Amino acid sequence: MRVSLLFSKTKKEIPSDNDSRNAELLIKAGYVNKLQAGVYSYLHLGNRVTQNISNIVREEMDAIGGSEISLPALQPKSLWDTTGRYDTVDVNFTTEGAGNMLHVLGSTHEEVITPLAKECVQSYKDLPVYPYQIQTKFRNESRAKSGIMRGREFLMKDLYSFHTDEEDLNTFYEKAIVAYNRVFDRLGISAQTYRTTALGGAFTKNYSDEFQTITPAGEDTTAFCPACRWAENVEVNESWKTGDSCPRCAQDITVAVSAEVGNIFKLGTKFSESFDLHYTTVEGKKELVQMGCYGIGISRVMGTIVEVLNDEKGIVWPESIAPYKYYLVSIGSDEEGEKLYDELKSRGVSVLYDDRRKVSPGQKFGDADLLGIPHRIVLSGKTLSV
Repeated sequence: MRVSLLFSKTKKEIPSDNDSRNAELLIKAGYVNKLQAGVYSYLHLGNRVTQNISNIVREEMDAIGGSEISLPALQPKSLWDTTGRYDTVDVNFTTEGAGNMLHVLGSTHEEVITPLAKECVQSYKDLPVYPYQIQTKFRNESRAKSGIMRGREFLMKDLYSFHTDEEDLNTFYEKAIVAYNRVFDRLGISAQTYRTTALGGAFTKNYSDEFQTITPAGEDTTAFCPACRWAENVEVNESWKTGDSCPRCAQDITVAVSAEVGNIFKLGTKFSESFDLHYTTVEGKKELVQMGCYGIGISRVMGTIVEVLNDEKGIVWPESIAPYKYYLVSIGSDEEGEKLYDELKSRGVSVLYDDRRKVSPGQKFGDADLLGIPHRIVLSGKTLSV
């Protein structure tokens, strides 16, 4: 890709109402554009990053048997009435369509996936199954903040598991935890990210496992042990403080602000009961299907990575998700720059070529620092440096 053809430009200044480092850097570098609080356009570079994050998540979900699907964002109110959540989930956007029919814009998809499962699951032979999607979600947050980390419109992976019994649910649940750890390792934030015991929140009343990344830009507070990796959201036990003994290994714990980048929890038979989702056992009996739910906020992860991995000059992307692997800068050697760019492209190398003719070398280098692409190739009339 040529910089001159990007549908974005780097900025020297950004609006003063941005409240986070990720918003500052992503807007300044031209990865995203803020339409309104909690709503962003993802430009070419930002779109490539979310695609790379999505691909890593997709590979790890496929590895544990996930089956990718795509569900409607527009959900009939009647489904939410069936579960009794229309009046209890307070972050839903609602809209009225033709014929005065009320809808919910999908904040989550239990109300869609469960009745759909009735079409696919009749016998124990049909279980277990693990459908998932990567899709835009809508939540009417009262205070959208922290850039793309807490949005009203955001990209999310949600997987739903269906099982014959609680034992099988527990087995898959542990596999999902391992897969999540692999995801955050590949994204370059495993050192800062902890599996954290937490309350279930708006979508389940049970305890859940959150994956919390330690960063001042977060909205949660986590007590964690760097020695053994124990962690607990302080809403579970508000008495935790830095220096307390870890309940697992007795080393000192730390209490710090964190951002939730993933959340998994066992739904049990809550939604199966609402939608009468049963299966026939080998003995011919009818039993309720056990369910689990597993989410990763793709755009939230992107913002969190920027919060954790940056320096005074700009973003520092992990190579696994950077929009391009190489940034090619040509200084006073346009013909050689074009030749090298064409050669790299022919080899299938992921490269962003700064081909701008009327831009100073200093600005090119400054933009390269800001964009955070892992490797830089500098070409001049006499030298080639990498």
